[in-house]
Amino acid sequence: MYRCTILYGQPDDPAEFDRYYREVHIPIARKMSGLTGWNLTWIDSMNGELRSEIYLIADLYAADKSAMDAVLASPEGQAAAADVPNFATGGATFLFGDEEEVLQS
Repeated sequence: MYRCTILYGQPDDPAEFDRYYREVHIPIARKMSGLTGWNLTWIDSMNGELRSEIYLIADLYAADKSAMDAVLASPEGQAAAADVPNFATGGATFLFGDEEEVLQS
């Protein structure tokens, strides 16, 4: 499984970020085909601090790197990427890599 993780920094206006992300960005992102799934994690705190530097983590999954590259290179993937500056006032960091499942014994 190949993963693209997007770390969104604390926005200038969290309520507006949430509104835009849910009402505008997610509908754009849902048009991307070829993903095997995606998850959103809204961060409450980090390392015991009340406010984390990270506001939201979005994980996108594809079968492998070439499948992820195809998703992101598609017109729908390009539209989703081009939309990020419209709401990510706290910045966005994109991380890519193979995900390895490790089971506890």
